[in-house]
Amino acid sequence: SVRRFFDLPNTAHLVGRLRDAGVNMQASKAAGDARLAGKTFVLTGTLPTLTRAQATEIIEKHGGKVSGSVSKKTDFVLAGEDAGSKLEKANRLGIRVISEEELNELF
Repeated sequence: SVRRFFDLPNTAHLVGRLRDAGVNMQASKAAGDARLAGKTFVLTGTLPTLTRAQATEIIEKHGGKVSGSVSKKTDFVLAGEDAGSKLEKANRLGIRVISEEELNELF
């Protein structure tokens, strides 16, 4: 197993030498497109082709954040069919409401 491999004395010695040589042992996220960095999205309604999970994944992949509720800090509301109170609140607060198609145009 992987655990047994790392418990071997030779492996521990090798890892120590790599660390001493300056090798970074921390896992890092793959660098991605950050076009939506710092932007907060709220999803509402049924999107034409994406599930909410897929839309969330796309937004996060491009550096955005998805929130469950609309507030003054929300940058975009991604609205699909049968959008409800989140859409109403976004309109009341003057938050930009976009469609799935407009989301795709952001990147």
